[in-house]
Amino acid sequence: MKALYTASTGMAAQERNVEVISNNIANMRTTGFKRQRADFQDLLYQVYRRAGSQTSESGTQLPTGVEVGSGVKLGATPRIMSQGSVAPTQKELDVAIRGEGFFSISMPDGRTGYTRDGAFERDSQGQLVTMEGYQVQPGIIIPAAARSISISADGQVEAFLDQATSPTALGQIQLSRFVNKAGLEAVGDNLFVETAASGSAQTGVANTDGFGNLLQAALEMANVNAVTEIADLIAAQRAYEMNARVISGADEMLQATAQLR
Repeated sequence: MKALYTASTGMAAQERNVEVISNNIANMRTTGFKRQRADFQDLLYQVYRRAGSQTSESGTQLPTGVEVGSGVKLGATPRIMSQGSVAPTQKELDVAIRGEGFFSISMPDGRTGYTRDGAFERDSQGQLVTMEGYQVQPGIIIPAAARSISISADGQVEAFLDQATSPTALGQIQLSRFVNKAGLEAVGDNLFVETAASGSAQTGVANTDGFGNLLQAALEMANVNAVTEIADLIAAQRAYEMNARVISGADEMLQATAQLR
């Protein structure tokens, strides 16, 4: 019976839906995380009577047809790139982006990664790096004698060196943006890489030309809403149960048919 296979596609689709939701919930406390959602598409239809076909010699047409679908599939898991809440941290190398843009990160394999996670540190050479030790572009070196480090809204990094009474400019953090930021590929470690779908990175200065501004001593939290995710989880569970009942009902119908034979 075709209903068995149709319902099985529904169960498989809802299983993937739950996996997406569980990943969102697992990353509720991940800095700069962007939630995903599962989008579905119906599968091919078997046409028994085609709409518009002629029903008599006088030219009358069938107003509606007879089509039976074959189930559902997972079409995409788009990432929702909305702004997450900004929380103060009181740590001078933490930086949050308010608005459009990503930090550019030099990855070990030579590629450039992009992130909204501004939890930066200094390595043994004084370079500004991510938690994994990947250098923030463009390279900014903060001397060991630096004190009172400040990062402005446009990314200017300044610090007082030794006994100086005026700050010294150490560099400027730049931001990158994409035509289709939802097309970026997540590679873990809070990093994305560009794809053909995202388009090439457009690099610029924060707080200008549509780029967001930076806020020192703060981090952007995940844009995951716990209540929404739990509601979606319950809906997915109910849909899974209904498809399981369809399989059970179709099996009982097959058994009844076999007994008649």
